[in-house]
Amino acid sequence: MTTSIVLGAGMVGVSTALALQESGYQVVLLDRKAPGRETSYGNAGIIQTEAVEPYAFPRTAREIASVALKRGNDVDWRLADLRHLAGPLWRYFSQSAPEPYARSVAAYSQLAVRASDDHARFIEPAGASELIVRQGWRAVYRTAQTLERAAATAERLKHAYGVPSDVLGPDELARSEPALRRRLAGAVHWTGPWSCRDPGELVARYAALFLARGGTFESGDAMTLRQDGHGWRVSTQHGTVSAQHAIIALGPWSPQLAKTFGYRIPMVFKRGYHRHFSAQDGPRVPILDVANGTLVAPMTAGYRVLTGAHMAPPDARPASRQMRHAVDAARELFALREPIEQTPWSGTRPCMPDMLPVAGPTRHKGLWFHFGHGHQGFTLGPTTARLLAEQIDGGQANPLALPLLPSARTWA
Repeated sequence: MTTSIVLGAGMVGVSTALALQESGYQVVLLDRKAPGRETSYGNAGIIQTEAVEPYAFPRTAREIASVALKRGNDVDWRLADLRHLAGPLWRYFSQSAPEPYARSVAAYSQLAVRASDDHARFIEPAGASELIVRQGWRAVYRTAQTLERAAATAERLKHAYGVPSDVLGPDELARSEPALRRRLAGAVHWTGPWSCRDPGELVARYAALFLARGGTFESGDAMTLRQDGHGWRVSTQHGTVSAQHAIIALGPWSPQLAKTFGYRIPMVFKRGYHRHFSAQDGPRVPILDVANGTLVAPMTAGYRVLTGAHMAPPDARPASRQMRHAVDAARELFALREPIEQTPWSGTRPCMPDMLPVAGPTRHKGLWFHFGHGHQGFTLGPTTARLLAEQIDGGQANPLALPLLPSARTWA
């Protein structure tokens, strides 16, 4: 039986292990921590089938000035970090121009719309149904003008991609979310997505399913990966593991390992923060306060308050501005009590300049990349894992015309 090593036990890595297992491979999953304890733990827990158009870099002078001057809470940055980020950010800006962005959307949208179906293949077998809520999520707006623009966008996505949504006025929103403390202009309710009450636990359940089906989990350092004749080997706590294929699925840590084999990955690093709060009543479904770049999601651990993106290298010290502002905004909307954790959690989203995940072969035989899902690793992990497994298995290559490693994505 052909063997594979999957490096990284987040949503993307665990999904890769399951997909390869379904294709008949004997798989070893390796990570330094238990499955689902890193970046996959800290997201909003939404399987975003409505997210058919990825986040583009601001293109207008007004939008760029807003980010540069930190007028909103969507994006934060530090001057000292820009020297590490300038190259990838310039590529991100260039790939957000209309023509390349349209190409990215054409591929990305095909991934997003099937995400819940690909998760469904694992949810019930993993015994994780009680973690999933199939009631969508709401983006709320504080002015009639912003609601009107959002409603127009929702209508466009409905016609272009079949993404379902409802537009709620102030009275409808108040009835839908009785715990709201103030009257808002309204909301767009994205009705198709599913949400998860514990993202890290869902990954752990998927990993348990992988083990129950005969897979192996090993604790070890992915940086020990080496070529071994016609295959690959890596060191674990229990010795050396060898395999024909090695899949790098380390999220924001992937460029570090890829560099040891001669690949320079122009990744854009976006850090996110969250903190849980207790409350007697909170939102019934995840709610995004668009004006304040703040999302509040009901979780098993409490109400999770999440921030926008902090543009920072993985080793940069945490910042507090976005989290402070997010908590203030969330408390305007809901009667949140004391925080549950001592300090906010933070984790880095691995974003590619063209906003598409990397899922394909490298120049090294048997070495594969699977990372760069940006804000949507939790959503898209099972989908791109299935596509990657088809490639590794020698089946239909690139069925969605996803640009895996064309000239624009070939790194020296």
